[in-house]
Amino acid sequence: MDNATLIYDNVFYTRKIALTTLLDVKDLVVEFRMPEGRLRAPDGVSFHVKPREILGVVGESGSGKSVTALAIMGLIPHPPGKIVSGTLLFQGQDLQAQIQKIRGKEISMVFQNPLNSLNPSLKIGLQLTEVLVEHLHTSQTEADERTIDLMKKLGIPEPQALMRCYPFEYSGGMRQRIMIAMAMLCNPTFMIADEPTTALDVTIQAQILHLFQQLREEFRTSILYITHDLSVVSQIADRVLVMYAGKIVEHAQTERIFANPLHPYTQGLIRSIPGATSEGAKRLSSIPGNVPGLIHPPPGCRFHPRCAEVMDVCRHEIPPDFQVEGTSVACWLYKE
Repeated sequence: MDNATLIYDNVFYTRKIALTTLLDVKDLVVEFRMPEGRLRAPDGVSFHVKPREILGVVGESGSGKSVTALAIMGLIPHPPGKIVSGTLLFQGQDLQAQIQKIRGKEISMVFQNPLNSLNPSLKIGLQLTEVLVEHLHTSQTEADERTIDLMKKLGIPEPQALMRCYPFEYSGGMRQRIMIAMAMLCNPTFMIADEPTTALDVTIQAQILHLFQQLREEFRTSILYITHDLSVVSQIADRVLVMYAGKIVEHAQTERIFANPLHPYTQGLIRSIPGATSEGAKRLSSIPGNVPGLIHPPPGCRFHPRCAEVMDVCRHEIPPDFQVEGTSVACWLYKE
C-alpha cells in the first residue's frame, strides 16, 4: 500500500467517524497532583456521543463525572490537574488543539449552580449578548435581537424585561433557563449539562428536562447530561454511562440499564430509587460503605470493598469490559 492510499484511507476513516460520532473519548486520564499523592479521575474512560443524542452519565460524588466534562471543555485547572493520556476527537478532529476556538461556539456547557455562573453585578442582557459579540462578532443591536428571539423560543417569559435585570432578581429555575439560553446562543452542536437540576423543586426540574429535550429536537443539539440521579436519566437519556471511582462500570441503552442492570453497583443504585420497584412500601435500599479515596484506590475492581458478590479475582485484577447482550459491563461476574 503506497503513501497516497494510506492518506486517503485515513481521511476516509476520519470523515466516517465524524459522520457517525460527534464526540469520541478514548482512554481519558486526568491526574491531580496533591500533597498526599497523585489522584486520577477519570482514569482510562472511553465513550462516544452521537449526533442528536443525549448521553447520561451517572455516579456518586467523586466518581469523576464533572472532571470528565471539564477535560472535554479544556477547563482542567493546571496546576494541580492535567490530562496525562487519552484522545478527544470532536467531529473527527483533535479537540484539545481547537478547544480555545470552538468553546462557547460549537461546544458549550451549563454548570450546576447558575447563581455562581452569572456575574451578580452585571445585567443579564449584557452577559447573554457578550457571547454573540465575542464569538460571532455581531453588533450589539443584532445580539440583543437574537438573544430575545432565542429566549422566546425557549419559553422564557418577558425576555425584554429580563435583559434589564440582575441575576439575583430571579429564582434558581429561571437563572438555570438563562444559563441554558447563554449556552445555546451560538447554536452549538454539542452541550454538556453538569447537574443542571440540582436544588430545583420537582416541577421546575421537569420543565428544565423538557427544555433539554426541546434543544435536541428543535436545535439538533447533542447533550452529555451529568447527574447523580438515575430517575432523571430515565426521563431524558438515550444511553447511560455508570461511573464509579474514576471508572466506567456499565454502559448501555437506557431501557436496558433499567430493565436488566448487570453491574452490582448499578443494581444498588436502581434499588435505592424510591418507587423503582413494585414491592410496596419498604425501607429504601442503600449501598454499604463509601466511595474509596482515589489517591490510594483499592486494587482490582474498585467496587469490591462494597460488593455483595465479590470474588477473589475482584480483589486483585481490574475487570475488562465484557459485552453481554448489548451492555458493556466491567465485572468479573460476566467472564465467559
